[in-house]
This record gives sequence, structure tokens and C-alpha cells, in this order.
Amino acid sequence: MTIPLRQYWSLLDSYLSPQKQRVVGLAIALLVSVALQAINPLILLYFIDAAMGDDAEQRLMLVAVIFMGSALATQVLSVTATYLSENVAWTATNSLRSDLLSHCLNLDLSFHQSRTPGELIERVDGDVNTLSRFFSQFTINVIGNVILLLSVLVILFFTDWRAGVALTWFSLTALGILVWIRAYAIYPWKAYRQTSAEFFGFLGECFAGTEDIQANGATQYVMRRFYQIIQGWLIVYHRARLAGTFLWGSSIGLFVLGNAIALAISTYLWNQQAITIGTVYLLFHYSNLLQNPIERIRAELEDLQKAEAGIYCIQELLHTQPTSGQGGDGQRQVEDHHSLPTGALSVTLENVWFSYEAWKSASIGKSEQSADPPTHLPTHPFSYTLQNISLHLSAGQTLGILGRTGSGKTTLIRLILGFYAPQVGSIHLGGVPTDAIPLAQLPQQVGIVTQTVQLFQTTVRNNLTLFSPKIKDEQLLHVLETLGLSTWLHSLPQGLDTYLGTNQGSLSAGQAQLLAFARIFLRDPGLVILDEASSRLDPFTEAQTEHAVDRLLHGRTGVIIAHRLKTVQRADQILILDQGQILEYGSRAQLQNDANSQFSRLLAMGLISKPN
Repeated sequence: MTIPLRQYWSLLDSYLSPQKQRVVGLAIALLVSVALQAINPLILLYFIDAAMGDDAEQRLMLVAVIFMGSALATQVLSVTATYLSENVAWTATNSLRSDLLSHCLNLDLSFHQSRTPGELIERVDGDVNTLSRFFSQFTINVIGNVILLLSVLVILFFTDWRAGVALTWFSLTALGILVWIRAYAIYPWKAYRQTSAEFFGFLGECFAGTEDIQANGATQYVMRRFYQIIQGWLIVYHRARLAGTFLWGSSIGLFVLGNAIALAISTYLWNQQAITIGTVYLLFHYSNLLQNPIERIRAELEDLQKAEAGIYCIQELLHTQPTSGQGGDGQRQVEDHHSLPTGALSVTLENVWFSYEAWKSASIGKSEQSADPPTHLPTHPFSYTLQNISLHLSAGQTLGILGRTGSGKTTLIRLILGFYAPQVGSIHLGGVPTDAIPLAQLPQQVGIVTQTVQLFQTTVRNNLTLFSPKIKDEQLLHVLETLGLSTWLHSLPQGLDTYLGTNQGSLSAGQAQLLAFARIFLRDPGLVILDEASSRLDPFTEAQTEHAVDRLLHGRTGVIIAHRLKTVQRADQILILDQGQILEYGSRAQLQNDANSQFSRLLAMGLISKPN
């Protein structure tokens, strides 16, 4: 796996540019510290030679004070660099986490259904953590230590060219070997990151399904699967650590060789009386000092092999684009954007064909989309969930959708909401193609109430407004009064500021459903979709919400998915699906009066009371 250098630079530029002052301060601190490390041995050289030559004690004291001041300054700069690097890393990684989260939230359902929440958490947090040093110190440390390495070699050449040649050869050889070894250590770390993501994905599934696991006695299976994953994870971890240990061991062996070379050269030059005792110390000290930049560069490369795996996964995630035409910036990837009209929205489907399998494999491209009959469909082994669906619902009317489980009702709604795009055909809302509607407009103009209500661990107010500051408390109180939730609200210890948990806390299933209705009231969309929204309510609560549903659908277009026939009594049109095809579609009144219609037969069987 090789990632071009420009991707490294692009990542650094994106998240370090807003922190230019901190980065400049960090660079100055590190580079001045590097310069002091190169100068300090020269001060010691002068001190040793001066002491051996019986130089004045006062001058030696001055040199000693200069050395101690230089050492103190080095420590102060080190502390400053650490402080700045932590701030730079924290700010950059948090910004990257924010971008990743925003990007994931803008991806369509097909992406989220193919990945577990735990895996995405590992991408957003775990992989980003590996980039902390990459953002804060990698580039500066590498550049700074390269400068230190070159400075030491230049000083050695000026001291004695033979020592300079020998230690330059050693340094280049050591760096070449370490870089070569590092290339083979990337793969184990990428495998480690992937296994880590799978493990956290497994944990997320387990915790989300705790109730079902305990109720069905599946605890032992979960634990067995847990041990299987961590046992495999341990093997992958050992491989990754072995690769890092081999890199570390190679550097230790090379440093021993470097010391041997320095001692050999110093002994030879001392015997030739070509250098002083201070120079002998200088050569040995610089040979040890060479270890520092080489070791730092090696350490940075080792961290890079971990970060590179994280960078690869992050870049892969950021480059994942919505397959339904939605861009990562929250806009559809089309040339012409059209805003939805205000008020009730018409709904039109023309010859819509859709397959989940074809969607996932991307075997059907945009060029193959057509409104033509199915004879123009590409031949492939996929089965279509929806086949040749066409309908038109005028603005302000209500469509009731009936069908057995698996008939395609939910899939049809997902297409209307823009979560997926059909392989063939087109969908229009208010006369505008769904793939030309800005993504941010859909939640404002289309509202849906499902059987499962998602509550957040925050206040009642935030659960109703979904964190929008534009909705005033007066609006909230009015809506809750309309839905008959005022008594419940007054029973809460802190009213709208009472915290609700993700497990619904003090809410019953019916009350949670009513809160979902309240959310739609507050948004005032032009199209309302009810996915058997009253199926979880007891008869009393259901009757309580009937007038609220009437008010909700008044002046709006409605689509009602019904598992029970009586929920479509208010519908203007009826659509009956069977195995992804239209079994029956037309005006409710006409179908009701047609003795041969499927809808009329259902009425005759007593599965529904005839509407007034």
C-alpha cells in the first residue's frame, strides 16, 4: 500500500493551515532546540581542550555557564514544543473527526447498511487518534532531525574529513535500511486497524441488541464470538508489533555499528596524533548524537506506518460518495439544482425499477437508467424489489399503500425520501426530480413518522426540535397541547428541560410515538409519510391522535403505509403492492365501488369497516 506524498501534504495543509501561528511557534521551538543540540558538543570540545591546556579558570567557568544555559534553554524549548504540539494535534484531529462525522451523516442508507456503527466509530475516532503525532510533530520532527543530521555531518567533515566520510556512509546506510524495512511493516498495521474496526462493530451490535440477546439466551454465542474475534485480533496485533520490533531491533544494531566506527576512527586518528582528546570526545559524542536524529526519524517512520494505515482508511471513507447522487457537501451532484415549491407537494413515479443487489454492486450505471419498458433493462442476475412502478399523487391528496410484508412498501418510501435512486425510471416531488433537489431541503419539506422512534439522550425540548434553536417554547407547548401531551409534560420534574434517555426513560411507546408526531407538526412539511405510525398505540391513545393526524394531513400531501386496512380510510388513492409490483392502484372511492377490485374484496371480507 502506497499513498502519494501529495495526499500527506493535502491532509496536513487542510488541518494545519487554520493554526498557522501555533505551527510556526512549534517549528521555531523544535528547530532552535535542534540547533542547540548541534552546538553543545562544540562547547564541550572547547572546554575539554582548554582544561587540558591549563587555560584560565575564569574562562572555563564562563564556558561551563554557557553550556548550562544552553542545556536549560533546550529543556525549556522542549516543554514549549510539547505544549504547542499537543494543542495542534488536538485541534487538528477534532476538526478531522468533525469532517468525518459530517461526511458519514451525508452518505446514503446503502453505505450505512453495509457497515456497523462500531466500525464507523473506529474510523472516526480510532484511526484519527493514530494521526495525532502526524499532525503535530511528524513533518517538523523529520525536517528538524534531517537538519540536525546534516549539521552534525558537516561539523564532522570540518573536524576531520575521514571521520566525516565514515559517519556519512554509516548514516546513509542506516537510513536506507530503516526505510526499506519500514515499507514491509505497513501491511500488518493496516490489518490491525481493520480488525479493530470489526471488533468495535461487533461490540456495538451486541450492546444494541442486549434485550434480544438476553431474552433468547444467546449470551453464550456472543461470548464465543467475542473470544474468537479477540483471539484473531491478538495474532494480528503480534504481527504488527513484530514488524515494529524488527524495525526497532535493526536500529539498535546499526547504532552499535556506528559507535564501533566512531571509536575505531578516533583510535586511529589519536594514534596518528591528528586530533586532540577533546576531538576524540567530539567524534564519539557526535556518533552518539547521530543516533538521535536517526532514531527520531525511525520512530517517526514507525508512527507513520501506523498513521499510514489510518490515513488510508480515512481517505477511503472521505472518498466514498453517495451512490444516490448526493454529494459530501450536502448537495446533489448534478449541474442544475431546483428548490422544492412551498406547500403541499405532488408525488410522481414513472416506470420505477429498483434492486438492492444491483445498487450494492453498482452494476447498473446512470447511462442505463431509462423510462422505457423493462425490455430495455440490462440483463443481470439481480431480482428487482420494485418493478415498473408508476403513480401520480396530486398535491394535497393522500395515498394509502397496502401490501404484505416484503411487498416493497418500505423500499418505495426510501426512494421517495431520496435515500436510494432507482436503476430505471424517475421520481418527482412537486414536479422536481429527486436527484436535482438539494439534500438539505428534503428534511424540511418531507416528514416521516415510523413505528420506531429515535430518542436522544438530551432534553425533551431538544428531542422535539432536533436541536434547532429557531423553534420557540410557545410553539412546543401549543403542539403538545394539540396532541394531548400537556398532562405528561406537567408531570415531568423539569418540564421541557427534563432529560430523556435513548431507552425512552419515562415515556411509554405511545407517548414516544406522539412525540414523533410533534416533530412533524413543528417542521410543517409539504409531504407527510406515516409508516403505520399508530400501530403501537393502544385504542385510547390511537383515538386521541386521530384528530391530530387529520390536522397534520390538512393542506398537505400524505402517504400512509398500512399494515391494517382501517388506517387508509382517509386516503384519496389506494396502492396495493405484491412482490414489488402494482397489484392495484386507483381512487379509493372507485376501487371501493368496484366489486372485482382487490380492495373491495378486502372490504367484503370484513377486514375493514367501510369508510364514510
